[in-house]
Amino acid sequence: MTAASPQLRFAIYAPNFGTLGDPRRVTDLAHLAEQAGWHGWFTWDNLLWETDEPLADPWVTLAAVALATRRMRFGPLVTPLPRRRPWDVARATATLDHLSGGRLIFGAGLGGDWYRELSAFGEELDDKVRATMLDEGLDLLARLWSGEPVSFDGRHYHVDGVRFLPAPMQRPRIPIWIAGVWPYRRALARAARWDGVVPIAAEGLLPAADVRQVVAAVHAGREAAGRPEPFDVAVMGRLHDLPAARRGAAVASMAEAGATWWLESFAAGEPATAIERALEAGPPRG
Repeated sequence: MTAASPQLRFAIYAPNFGTLGDPRRVTDLAHLAEQAGWHGWFTWDNLLWETDEPLADPWVTLAAVALATRRMRFGPLVTPLPRRRPWDVARATATLDHLSGGRLIFGAGLGGDWYRELSAFGEELDDKVRATMLDEGLDLLARLWSGEPVSFDGRHYHVDGVRFLPAPMQRPRIPIWIAGVWPYRRALARAARWDGVVPIAAEGLLPAADVRQVVAAVHAGREAAGRPEPFDVAVMGRLHDLPAARRGAAVASMAEAGATWWLESFAAGEPATAIERALEAGPPRG
């Protein structure tokens, strides 16, 4: 592929169903991706899809990815934390972090009911309520990762004097990336409190001009909170759809806008041969 900006790292972003609904196949592909030079593997966290598809549990799939690789970062994108119990997520993520030698990134978001993933199971449908559940859940998750005794009395979650060991390998915690649909600002304000942002376009892919606005908004929020440490901005793209002559410009525009990760995105039902070709080609190289 064409030359890459030194600022950007490149990851595979793929569904946990359809062509990639078999964890054994994902294991092989993740190993192939690492050998080809990709820096990360992120999997969707879906319970249902719009059609009946073989669908793999993301946490079991990520355990397979952890064991099949040695260097790549990996994680769920995006886990709708309000439909999961934070203490279960704390246990699963800490275990995955140790299993991988400290390579997990936790991608979280509000989630939605697009494929009846909430209504089919009697989960909370009100966006505002789920937003408070998300904020509480993230706070509780970070506390449970501390390795210290935790008591928590929130609106949605209550914990009475528990201590989770071992704490994750990564300190001070597993990085948390917050996903949200642009241009809604609440997700950006939430992301500014954590370690990264994954801006999602309402339709299609987000242009570089919008990414630049996302970066500016998050940086402003972090400066106001007195948080000068580095921050990740992960953007979705499809280099495998572009002619080779246009790939360099696509990557450069995102790097110039402030992105730190490029998520090479694959759609549901994408042919296995197309995925394998893109993986084998590797990311852009400087």
